[in-house]
Amino acid sequence: MQKKTILFVSLFVVLLLLFGWAGRYYFLIFHPQFQIEEKATLYIDRDDTIDSIYHKITAQAHPKNLKGFQMICDYKKYGENIRTGKYEILSSETPFELYKKLSRGHQTPTKLVINSPRNVEAIVGHISKQIMIDSLEIANQLFDEGVLADMGYDRNSLMTFFIPNTYEVYWNIKVEDLLLRMQKEHNNFWNDSRKQKAEQIGLSAYEVAILASIVEEETAKNDEKATVAGLYMNRLKRGMPLQADPTVKYAIGDFTIQRITNQDLKIESPYNTYLYTGLPPGPIRIPTIKGIDSVLNYQEHNYIYMCAKEDFSGYHSFATNLAEHSRNARKYWDALNKRKIYR
Repeated sequence: MQKKTILFVSLFVVLLLLFGWAGRYYFLIFHPQFQIEEKATLYIDRDDTIDSIYHKITAQAHPKNLKGFQMICDYKKYGENIRTGKYEILSSETPFELYKKLSRGHQTPTKLVINSPRNVEAIVGHISKQIMIDSLEIANQLFDEGVLADMGYDRNSLMTFFIPNTYEVYWNIKVEDLLLRMQKEHNNFWNDSRKQKAEQIGLSAYEVAILASIVEEETAKNDEKATVAGLYMNRLKRGMPLQADPTVKYAIGDFTIQRITNQDLKIESPYNTYLYTGLPPGPIRIPTIKGIDSVLNYQEHNYIYMCAKEDFSGYHSFATNLAEHSRNARKYWDALNKRKIYR
């Protein structure tokens, strides 16, 4: 009888230990472990290993215990099938739920911001800081003559390829897919309505983008862009040179110049709109949606001259005749002289 009692007690203790062990690991696997307020972001790159992922999860999500997650990964051989991407770790998430998310590649989309710099190289650098693709990977594709030809662009028109906006993409998007997405967004932007407006004002979509780039270099004030666009449209219709100072700065290669000299106006370049009538051969910066729409919906008026205001507010004084413009220009030049700005 005593032996049976000892056997029973021993069996009970073993079962108790087993249940305790099972309960502990059930808790570590199927109970939230991450000590974060709401969520944390985990980036898994191409060179990540299982150990570096453990380190990132620990650093970003501060788990009470990572043992349960490690057990699942070992059992499922997750280290042999790591999927890159951007993932959210939720405070309510269990290690098992996180494992399923990572192993199945269920990423969280990232917001890709396309800005409006003065050249495509700057956009490439800006994009590479937001997604997994290296800037060299993008540049090798984007500046490849064969790829450009297939997309219907050259180095000049490539300035109009990107439409500055915010897009949702996956962080580990492939460079080929990125370019296809940007081309799709470009085509979506130039819908029938915008194409019809361009046709009505006598410009192609490309010419609209060129003029928009000049307008945006001329003024940073959104409420003034349609007025500036209308002035340049007046000059184009009359066959007058645009005489846009930003195009001269582009030809010189220095946008920091505050004062254009008579010598500057003689620089030989197809971008010098003081020497050549019509639009220059390409944009002088990446035009924004606001800039493009300001040209498509330009303000109708009789202005053919403009000059920066002497208060340096960023706004302009507009004129319908040379005499009025000369008075405005004299005020601005006097203000430059007063501030000792000669270049």
